[in-house]
Parts: sequence; C-alpha cells; structure tokens
Amino acid sequence: MKELIVISGKGGTGKTSIMAAFASLAEDKVLCDADVDAADLHLIMAPLVRMRRDFQSGNTAVIDQNQCTECGQCLDLCRWNAISNDFEVNPIECEGCGVCVYFCPEKAIDFPENTCGEWFVSDTRFGPMVHARLGIAEQNSGKLVTLVRREASKLAEAKNLDLILTDGPPGVGCPVIASIGGASAVLIVTEPTVSGKHDMERVAQLSAHFKVPAMICINKFDLNLDLTQDIENYAEKKGITCLGKIPFDPIFTWAMVQGQTIFEYNTASKAGRAIKEIWHNLANKMEL
Repeated sequence: MKELIVISGKGGTGKTSIMAAFASLAEDKVLCDADVDAADLHLIMAPLVRMRRDFQSGNTAVIDQNQCTECGQCLDLCRWNAISNDFEVNPIECEGCGVCVYFCPEKAIDFPENTCGEWFVSDTRFGPMVHARLGIAEQNSGKLVTLVRREASKLAEAKNLDLILTDGPPGVGCPVIASIGGASAVLIVTEPTVSGKHDMERVAQLSAHFKVPAMICINKFDLNLDLTQDIENYAEKKGITCLGKIPFDPIFTWAMVQGQTIFEYNTASKAGRAIKEIWHNLANKMEL
C-alpha cells in the first residue's frame, strides 16, 4: 500500500482541485481529506456518509460546586487565570494542564475529555473516503489528522486497495507534520508568486527533514514565467522532480462551482491535459 500526500505550503494554490482530478484518474484507492481545519474536498466529492464518530481530545477542568470548599488552592496554581473568584472555570481560558485537578485537596474538580469535532467514513463516486471536521476554534488538529490517516489505512487494507490519496493541509505546522510522516511521497502544488515559491521551499525542507520523497507541480505557471523558472531551478538544485506545469484556466473555478472535477466538467481543456500528464509522470515515479 502506498500513500501520496498532496500539499501546498500555502492556501489557494489549487491543491484540492488537483487532488480531486487525481481521484477521477486513479484506480483502487481510498480518498483521505487531512485538511481538517478547513476541509473542502467533500464539496467536490459529495460523500455519502456511512459512519460518523466524535473526535475527542484534550481536557477541560470543571469544578463541582457541591464538593468545593473554596480553599483557593486552584486559584493560586492556575497559571492561565482560568478560574474566577467564584470558583468557576472559563473553558476558553483553560489550557487543560490538569494542575488544579491533581492538587485539589477535596478532589472537587472533574477533568472530562473534550469533544473537538467529528470524523467520517463515506462513499463517493470515486471510491471510499475518510474525512473529518474540527470544531470552531478547537485544537489538536494534528491528532485528528493522524486519526484520519490511520482510519484510511485500515479501510484500504480491509478493501485490499493499493493507494491512499490524501489531501493534506497547507502550511508547515503541526497538521502538515502529522499528514506527511510515514507517507510514501508528497506532491507539492505551488504557484509562480513570491509567497508561493517561498512556502514551497519551506514545505520541501520539511519533507526532506522527515525523509519523505517530494515532487512538485506548478499550477498557473504562465502567470509569471520568470518565477516559474526560478521554481524549476530550485527543484533541480534540490533534486526534486518537477512532474509538470498547469496553465491558468478558469475551468477549475467553473467545475468547482458545479461540484465537479475538471474532467467531469470538460474533458478537453488545456489544464486537464496537463493534469493527465502529471498523473502519468506521478504514477511512473511511484510505480503505481
């Protein structure tokens, strides 16, 4: 079983649209949306949810007023000032460190696990899909990414499928680290802008640090040919394979508005032909 993570270093490069196009080209695969903070692959895949589970992680202190003697121990120990003078815990301020719980002499503080979001196993027109939704302003997205990837791996094994296609989160933070660890390869989708090149370099360095083979493709390459050349030069210098370049094409947006992949909307576009070539190069590179 092999896992390809499609990442971008920054948002807005067209990563999810390209990932959806790959989903329509690949065979014998499980789809996985690891961009749990702002999941949007489902907007194109239109999944039919077969299983829904709560995601629980982290804890928040809750004081039992019936047991509390108002000794003030928790007030003195809380570094986050999350406990009021009325001995009530502000769940926004509480960092879940547990110090008040462990040192309360009356054992009057509960420490329940937080429900932070949901994760799903669904069917789509392109095969099974594992995805998730993190709650508003919730933390532990890295743990949810790990959970989603693990469930996708279990599903692929159960169905005897050879490939996991994962739509990874943008950036270089904890969710990205959780999404690429142990992957077979990453495909970095970049664009010829100053920020696009900068963030592509950062995520390429991150992949190298975790010893995950990286490849790139350049979306909207014809908007700035000089920066496109700079990106290709950087890739060549770092030994990163450039699988291809995709021209700017508003068909991506038109297809997205219709909830379709680029191939479902128009099978003969220039961008579509470029993506097919990139997928062919990718399949050869990964021996799919």
